[in-house]
Amino acid sequence: MKKLVLMAAAIFALSVQPAFSADLYVSLANGKNKNAGTQAEPLKNIWKAIEKAQPGDTIHIAEGLYPGKMRCGWFSMDKPVNLVGGYSPDFAVRDPLKHQVLLQPLNKNNDKKGKFGILEIMFRNVRGYDITIDGLLFDDGQASTYHLTKGKPEGLETGMWLPPPAKGTEQELPSRDRYMLYASLDPSTEGNLTIRNCAFVNGSNFAVEIGAFKGKVEMTNNIFVNNRMVAANVTSKNGKPGEVNWVFKNNTVLFTWSRLSDYADMGYAVRANTGVNCEFSNNIFGLNVGTGVDNTLGNAKTKNIAIDNNVFFLNKTSDVQMTVSPNIVKVNVELFEDLEGTDGINSIEENIDLQDPNVFAGRINPTYLDAFLNASYSEQTFSNPNSPANTLRSVLGLPQRGTIVTKVSMFANRYPFQEALKVFGAMPEYGAQNIQ
Repeated sequence: MKKLVLMAAAIFALSVQPAFSADLYVSLANGKNKNAGTQAEPLKNIWKAIEKAQPGDTIHIAEGLYPGKMRCGWFSMDKPVNLVGGYSPDFAVRDPLKHQVLLQPLNKNNDKKGKFGILEIMFRNVRGYDITIDGLLFDDGQASTYHLTKGKPEGLETGMWLPPPAKGTEQELPSRDRYMLYASLDPSTEGNLTIRNCAFVNGSNFAVEIGAFKGKVEMTNNIFVNNRMVAANVTSKNGKPGEVNWVFKNNTVLFTWSRLSDYADMGYAVRANTGVNCEFSNNIFGLNVGTGVDNTLGNAKTKNIAIDNNVFFLNKTSDVQMTVSPNIVKVNVELFEDLEGTDGINSIEENIDLQDPNVFAGRINPTYLDAFLNASYSEQTFSNPNSPANTLRSVLGLPQRGTIVTKVSMFANRYPFQEALKVFGAMPEYGAQNIQ
């Protein structure tokens, strides 16, 4: 019996994040992987620091374009550590927008066996973890494939984004169609994950996808610009109401595109999921193909959603959409009061429609904005009843066949990355503020 008790105590000890932690330093310019990882002798690569770190350690990262192990373009976190970027090469100053830590994979490395995300967080048997991801800048626009001419308004860098296995003539390999930050935390884990002061630009899939078993996910002061399907998504892996809490506060979400180029579905800034308590506050939700906040998936009665003090503007479908059985309703700010008391909505107060779009003057690329506002999709069907194939099908009593020609003016075209960073600090109190 005593042996069983000792064994249980040992297992419990392994499952709790250590109370003591260390600091490791990484500098692409000045580091070496054989170094100790101190501020005076930093490591060279993020992946090496993660390998060296113990649970609970903090990795401080100096400016640089970090390519991943063997230039694979992705990073894997198999233990709970903190990643803090934005330092000068000597670590004397921290300014994430000036001393940029870039996770910006290249198309030519898409053939390397990859992960679900540019940064993937997956580990087991840790309870009480507290992870912070702070000051990292993600851009998947250099790895994606774009059409040379189709869906290319004048003045844009690229044509429309191409889903794999299609390949543009200017890129070597198809797009990867991946998340930028992906976390899948299994039933043996419980803790908190904070993502702040980060940029997620030109995502080929959801920008951030978090599957949590129990704990809190907090995303504050981030920008999401030009991503596909959903900018930020948190799901409960156990489905029990109240065990996953998601705080999404002071973020700016612009230009979230639909799943496909027909603009038919998705294109959401954020999505509320079954069993998740959601707090959406002080954000800017604008220029999304679908909606700002989507609440149509799963059982609304298991959700507790607060949508307060946000700015909405020029979302193409609606500002909020949700299921009010048996229908899906699409509602803009002026009618939010009608949603009070509906399943899952605990609070929906003090939201506003942007009254002065000039606050984004010099912060949103005007050419991209104009093309987005005029974006369109169309289909035309052509059929020749006298073609040999259709003549034969007619004789056999079969339906005739034609061709469908689609035309799209733009779809998830690459957004200039450095210009995307200008949306930090666009509006006092709302959206992502200037990083202090």
